[in-house]
Amino acid sequence: MSGNTAVLSMAQAIPFRPARADPEPLSWRDRLAHLDLVPDLGADIGSRDWWRGLATLTLLCGAAISTFPGVKPLSVRAPALDAADFNEARAQMIVPLAFGGDTGRHMAATDAVRPLAQTPERPQIELTATLGAGDSFARVLERSGVGGGDAQAIAAQVSSAVPLADIAPGTRVDLILGRRAARTMPRPVDALAMRARFDLRIEMEREGGRLVMRRIPIAVDSTPLRIRGTVGGSLYRSARAAGASPEVIQSYLRVIGRQISVGSDIRSSDQFDIIVEHRRAETGESETGKLLYAGLVRGGKAKLSMIEWTVEGRTQWFEASGVGERRGGMVRPTNGRVTSTFGMRRHPILGYRRMHSGLDFGGGYGAPIYAVNDGFVTIAGRTGGFGNYVKLSHGGGLGTGYGHMSRIAVRPGQHVSRGQVIGYIGSSGLSTGPHLHYEVYRNGVPVNPMSVAFVTRARLEGQALANFRARIRQLTSVAPGAAMSAVVAKPAEGPKLGSLADVAEKRAGGGI
Repeated sequence: MSGNTAVLSMAQAIPFRPARADPEPLSWRDRLAHLDLVPDLGADIGSRDWWRGLATLTLLCGAAISTFPGVKPLSVRAPALDAADFNEARAQMIVPLAFGGDTGRHMAATDAVRPLAQTPERPQIELTATLGAGDSFARVLERSGVGGGDAQAIAAQVSSAVPLADIAPGTRVDLILGRRAARTMPRPVDALAMRARFDLRIEMEREGGRLVMRRIPIAVDSTPLRIRGTVGGSLYRSARAAGASPEVIQSYLRVIGRQISVGSDIRSSDQFDIIVEHRRAETGESETGKLLYAGLVRGGKAKLSMIEWTVEGRTQWFEASGVGERRGGMVRPTNGRVTSTFGMRRHPILGYRRMHSGLDFGGGYGAPIYAVNDGFVTIAGRTGGFGNYVKLSHGGGLGTGYGHMSRIAVRPGQHVSRGQVIGYIGSSGLSTGPHLHYEVYRNGVPVNPMSVAFVTRARLEGQALANFRARIRQLTSVAPGAAMSAVVAKPAEGPKLGSLADVAEKRAGGGI
């Protein structure tokens, strides 16, 4: 090579140190420290280290089993305690309540302690009773601990202020029962308070050995509640959002459904107009009654206006024009099938052909028979071959007859309603088995029942129509929501009984 390049041999560049031929041996302590007696038995399965770990595990388990001493219960004998020691120990116990538990130190009984002949009674008992459906007022008092005689006397006193039948189920009766003269006698009533009616509160207090009753009138505003709103997507949901109850909405839909189709004739832009009975007491309670007016407004004009009206003892809904409900079509006189039609036939008993002037309906003995329409009973009794027979007059020259009954459920001159039970299927008269013979008469002449459909519609005239329209104007003059903002006048102040708490405090005495 030429130049200034330095050339070094490998021996000159990196000094070489030869390895020791005989390394220094490890001591036994080092070898023992590097010995793994508990290797992971999940790795290197079958290797020398794995077998050593298995041997260690087996040795340890065998040693533990061989040195297990067993379990033997310890017998401990509790020392017997005398009465003094037991009372001392009991003072430090926490005893369950079921065993009369108490805690803390107590003074043991001494000769100064005398047992009571009888426990003292509470001077008064305050309680509340609730009148249930079908319950009697006197019985409620008796269940509360009032004597039978006192309960009857109080019930008679209350009935002088309000008929007991007018007290609504669920009414709460607050009572204070006083001290009794003997343990075998019932407690007397010291005070009584109840909301006897929506507009009346009754309170009683014992004065001079007798109960004095006070009637406390409650002022009530009876302004009807008018609810209006747009039908929108759902009449029901819109009316509920406007404040109408589900019961009122159902009544409203039933009424207007007799004149129009609720599903197809009502538009989303229409407005519902509902007026219901509403009462609000000066104490803040309110109650809603029956539906008074059902209306539907379209384009700012009333499409439908209906109120309930009574004509000749019958109550029904009338339109603003004075026209009542349409009642058309006969109901079936019984639920059985037709077994014989109108026309000539061979009589099953007499044996010759003659006119069958009605329809025969099969049915089980005792099945109900219904009036096909409203009317008056003209005949109700035994009538020739018809046996037990009922004849109804429906007006306009139309009538119906029902024969072969087992029992009659109406009397002559009685008014019956469409669908009312007037008797029961039987086999009286000329009959081979239980069935109903049904006839329809026009001006006294039998006609084919299959050809007649009753359609009636009441109409108001004269003064009745004027009174009817005046009632509509009165109802529709009520502003929506006026019943909720009406001011309830308070009655004149008079003597009032204080609360039962005041009475109890005034009459309380003695120990508990």
